[in-house]
Amino acid sequence: MILKNVATAVEDVEEIRVRGALGALRERHLVALRAPRWHLRVFAFLVIVGPGMIAMVGDNDAGGVTTYAQAGQAFGYSLLWLFPILLVVLYVAQEMVGRLGAVTGVGHGKLLRERFGRFWAAFSVFDLLLLNFLTLVTEFIGIALGFEYFGVSATISVPMMALALLAIVVGRRFYRWERLVFAMIAVSMLTFVLPFFVGHGHAADWGSITHSLFVPGIRGGISTNSMIFIIGIVGTTVAPWQLFFQQGSVVDKKIGTGFTNYARADTFVGSVVTNLAGAALVIAGALAFVGTKLSGGQSNALTIAHGLSHFVTPSLGSLFAIVVLNGAMIGAATVTLASSYAIGELFNVNASLNSGLKEAKGFYLSYVLSVVAAAAIVLVPHLPLGLINLGVQVLAGILLPSALGFLILLCNDRELLGPWVNSPWLNTLATLIVGTLLQLSLVLTVGTIWNSVNIALLIVLTAIPVLVATVAVGIVQRQKVGQWRVPGSNLLARGEWLTPPEVLTQQLPRSKGRTFVLATMRGYLVVAMVLMVVSFAKLAH
Repeated sequence: MILKNVATAVEDVEEIRVRGALGALRERHLVALRAPRWHLRVFAFLVIVGPGMIAMVGDNDAGGVTTYAQAGQAFGYSLLWLFPILLVVLYVAQEMVGRLGAVTGVGHGKLLRERFGRFWAAFSVFDLLLLNFLTLVTEFIGIALGFEYFGVSATISVPMMALALLAIVVGRRFYRWERLVFAMIAVSMLTFVLPFFVGHGHAADWGSITHSLFVPGIRGGISTNSMIFIIGIVGTTVAPWQLFFQQGSVVDKKIGTGFTNYARADTFVGSVVTNLAGAALVIAGALAFVGTKLSGGQSNALTIAHGLSHFVTPSLGSLFAIVVLNGAMIGAATVTLASSYAIGELFNVNASLNSGLKEAKGFYLSYVLSVVAAAAIVLVPHLPLGLINLGVQVLAGILLPSALGFLILLCNDRELLGPWVNSPWLNTLATLIVGTLLQLSLVLTVGTIWNSVNIALLIVLTAIPVLVATVAVGIVQRQKVGQWRVPGSNLLARGEWLTPPEVLTQQLPRSKGRTFVLATMRGYLVVAMVLMVVSFAKLAH
């Protein structure tokens, strides 16, 4: 008995390397993991899982759920081909940011500040905070409309859920917060049930669904309106806040380079789940309105829930409302945390859920203010809630290329990452992704200015420079295949690499070319944002 108590005491004081919602990895586990024991590897994955999964599923928030369903209502199954492509885009972006957090041990905002200076970091964080706040507004829109479906007034539901959001964060540890979010993720799995409901003669056309998944097409043809929805789907699937959230949570959870493969698996599983859920919601939106007078338009979450209830079956409408409410809570919890991480990192103050109120006042204060302000805006009467929701997702798609551009530069910083810098093939793929995103926003911008422009021809013409740039980067990277790794960058060296502390306080050498590219992108994005507002005014009319 005495020996058992001693052993228990030793285990209790044994250093915990990583603590997650589903367990903790201690020193003895790290030693055991070197042996090929599958059950220990599964245990390690269950401990590590969280940052990637939450970042992905968290983007299927109220705004995302509504946008996917709106796309199904407006274009049927025809936009489903986007999801296999976005699975790759999402994984590539989030793998890079997760690797940054694991190798450097600091958040995304701090890396931007230290390597690019406060000026560019402030620009990036300002974009993020604006977008995150508007996203948080869409979460409370989802809360208001979801509860309204069940007959609860927004004046009751919005303040009530705002208090709940404060309660799940303030004064908690990261692993406890993670457990609560995991419970909400479990509820979100109800999304996969939506396409299988049948009623009033409505049933999913699985032949058309399979065809649309693998053969690109747009019902009604390419237009400015369809470009808005395509960018909106991109923006709600891959959002800038995810970069800040996942890197911040990897650091908060203390996931180092020794767990990189588990973190990648976490990111991949999350990417698959979130894209399958998005496709399920598009199918549900199409299922609700196919053959009705509302098909081809767009509605808010409440109208979609009523449509599912009326045209299919009442239980489907209730289930959709529950999915919206649950998505709103997941999104609000993660987006506000991403904003708090970014503010703390930009101003170099404590930004961790593992810190108490006294140690991280600014971190928690920014969280509380964001929640209260967003909740107050949603209570303003006569707001065009459906249009606001879609607009926020499109804005995320427009701002995404800038965020990914900074991410690629950081992931090619050899002083920062050493043997963990991007491989040549990854840089080539990332160039194609960023170029395509810029192309989409450019097409939307030009289509807004010149209504008579041939959108299909414009897409072909703008694709040419994207392909040329991708091929050029591929050729340059191919020539550097033998040079991109630093000396000693074998598996052992990568496992032992630590970012030198002095690098985290040094800016990159000034480059006229880099400054010109960043300034040009910044100017273009400002113009694109203004014209996006114009296009939405036309859409509202």
